[in-house]
Amino acid sequence: MTVGLPGMIRRGVVVHTPHYIRPRGPRTAISAELADAWRSMDVQAAVGERLGLPALVLNDAEVHGAGVIAASGLELVLTLGTGLGSALFLGGSLAPHLEWSHAPVRPRTTYDEFVGEPERRRLGNALWSRRVLRVVEGLRPVFWWDRLYLGGGNARQITRGVLDRLGDDVVVVPNSAALVGGARAWSLPR
Repeated sequence: MTVGLPGMIRRGVVVHTPHYIRPRGPRTAISAELADAWRSMDVQAAVGERLGLPALVLNDAEVHGAGVIAASGLELVLTLGTGLGSALFLGGSLAPHLEWSHAPVRPRTTYDEFVGEPERRRLGNALWSRRVLRVVEGLRPVFWWDRLYLGGGNARQITRGVLDRLGDDVVVVPNSAALVGGARAWSLPR
């Protein structure tokens, strides 16, 4: 059983999961009770014990990436959904997770807030797609990837004009890749 959770997950243990501690959704108040319940929770052990099966718990973008990477060179996976997920692979090995989606892209605005679902709905697909392009262009000189995969539920909302400007090293992949990733994640070198 593979489980992908948004947020910072290390060895199956929650470091931080911002979405599950806000009962009314993104940009709403944090529940102290939920924050305490999720803090340092060993989800991998809990799922394995509950189901009586071996469990693997990773960040959801890491599971998605496991389903699409070619295991060649430096591959970055960005998932566009409620917020911005990310996973980095080198030669098919999963790198330690960086939750840079909570870093500021501009004063008082994180990457999650900049390209997350609330902004896509507010701006519409055309303006939101330009923001995605800005994120990709801003990250290119930081990562110098061999391949960037854009996935998640909103990747299909990127407009044709922006898709044409992303470059040959950027590939949009279906959200369903996470299903394949769930199986392939078990064979990732760690």
